[in-house]
Parts: sequence; structure tokens; C-alpha cells
Amino acid sequence: LYEIFNSVGPVGSIRVCRDGVSRRSLGYGYVNFHAVSDAERALDTLNYSSIKGRACRIMWSQRDPSLRKSGVGNIFVRNLDRNIDNKALYDTFSLFGNILSCKVACGPNGNSRGYGFVHYETEEAAKQAIERVNGMQIGDKTVEVTRFLKRDDREPAPVTYTNIYVKNVPADFDEEALKSMFGG
Repeated sequence: LYEIFNSVGPVGSIRVCRDGVSRRSLGYGYVNFHAVSDAERALDTLNYSSIKGRACRIMWSQRDPSLRKSGVGNIFVRNLDRNIDNKALYDTFSLFGNILSCKVACGPNGNSRGYGFVHYETEEAAKQAIERVNGMQIGDKTVEVTRFLKRDDREPAPVTYTNIYVKNVPADFDEEALKSMFGG
């Protein structure tokens, strides 16, 4: 990591976060530069570059989690084309303001799940992105862009039960008998 980030400017320190027991990397870390301009250059030039075969996402470290936890400026993008990656999402949404974090949700095999998140520095940027991109075609799909809602704040989806359990069915019953009994 030192060699990669030092190519942008002098690095003060690097910390790779590790599991407390196994000491394996948790897949993220912190790079401290001596100058803010070098950190900005790293964001511009190294974001989404490949490090050991994985695209790395670079963002400013947010020491105060209140902005992240408040949800202000956070949007949800649904119905993404499966070919849209983190960089393409970033490139699409960076037109509307400064992005703190941008991510396409992926499954264990690394394939897109068809949705993503963009967290802007300001609520105004998020509103503009929703107004301008909602209903737009990105790739082969028309996306839906909404304000991100925490799971607890969402309306629960109506639950429709369609399966029943039938007990004490006579031994001589077959599937046809059950269907005729229940109108199938």
C-alpha cells in the first residue's frame, strides 16, 4: 500500500485494520498524507484502481459518525443494470455534488445485486440527484432513485400468506384428493 499511495505524495502513515483474533485484514485501512492536496490527488487518481485484483474505493475518513448515521444526503438507487460498478455509479452521480461514499451492493461472488447507495455531503446535492436521475436509463435499465430510509423507518411490505399446513391427512389421500378438497 505504501508504494501505491506514496506515488501520489508523501505518506505520513498507513494502518490496515485487522481482525482482533485471526489478525487477517478486514479489507479496509487508513492512509494519512502530510498534505491535504496529496490526499485530494489520491482520491482523484487512485479511486477505483485495482489493488491485488480488487477495485479499491477511496473516501475521506469520517471521524464523526453523526453525518453517516443521520442519513442526511444519502440516496438509494434501485434497478441498476448488472454491469454498473462502483466507478460507473460514482461517475454518474458525481455531477450533482461532493460524494462521501458510493457503493453498488454485491453478492458473495462479487456480482451486482442491482442496487446501490450514494451519500452526498449535502442534502441539496441528494435532492438534485433524485430529481435529475430518477426514471433515467443507465445502461439497459431505468433506475429508481429515492431518499435512503433506514430499515426501521421503512413501511413494512404487506405480508400475504399463501401456504397452509395440513395435518392428519388420511393415508389413502393423494395429491388429487387434496386439490379437490381445497379447490385447486
